[in-house]
Amino acid sequence: MEITFASLDDSLARFTLSGASPAFANAVRRAMIGEVPTLAIEDVRIYDNTSALFDEMLAHRLGLIPLTTDLSTYSTQAACSCGGAGCPACTATYTLSVEGPKTVMSSDLIPQDPKAAPVFDNIPIVKLTKGQKLVIEARATLNTGRVHSKWQPTLVCGYKNHPVVSISDACDACGMCVDECPRDVLEVKGKKVGVISGKLPDCSMCKLCERACLASGIGDEPAIRITAEKDRFIFVVESDGSLPAKEIMNRALLYIKEQADELAKQLGELSGDEKK
Repeated sequence: MEITFASLDDSLARFTLSGASPAFANAVRRAMIGEVPTLAIEDVRIYDNTSALFDEMLAHRLGLIPLTTDLSTYSTQAACSCGGAGCPACTATYTLSVEGPKTVMSSDLIPQDPKAAPVFDNIPIVKLTKGQKLVIEARATLNTGRVHSKWQPTLVCGYKNHPVVSISDACDACGMCVDECPRDVLEVKGKKVGVISGKLPDCSMCKLCERACLASGIGDEPAIRITAEKDRFIFVVESDGSLPAKEIMNRALLYIKEQADELAKQLGELSGDEKK
């Protein structure tokens, strides 16, 4: 099994996973979405709300604001020594006090811990007119996307099979498939069509090129064929900013390893040989 990165920064990762089964590729995707913990606002105490939004709608919008998460500082309430009562080790506290006329932004949410500030300052929460006021206190806890989508660390997390473009000797370089390709993956190279260097991963495998080739009257079979590698996958992972994309991947793989170790342990106990 091998991972090759096409690009990697804090917000976005593009990589190719080779030598893996579709089940494992999907397990990695699901782990990144649903098993990597992040902070999100869970409890909101509203002292004054004369805005146009109901309290429930306001709390919901606050819960969707991405929060910078330091997993070395915070733990889940279930694993915390306070027993879920809420302490600085498992809970981040925020205050907000704004009077209109003003659009309340995520920057108005003041964290007790500066390391747990909102990722973006320009997220609108509610618009206040003259005389309207909003005073709240909020608590954020650590949890996973499997519990609620507001704890998902990813905005985009998906994969596809790596495409394979095969062009036979029957190709007459008419260029119809090149014109039909929506991703501009193909080009005419001399007397034959070929894939533009570095553009193969962009192929969406829509097979419009195959239809165009048949429409040219070349024969009963298209000169170009689009297939997919069964054990090679192209991943795109975009973070919401709460965690770097690299850490999301590392945490997801660590979760899969822990689950696999636990399964191996239980199977060993059932067979009477813990080493297995």
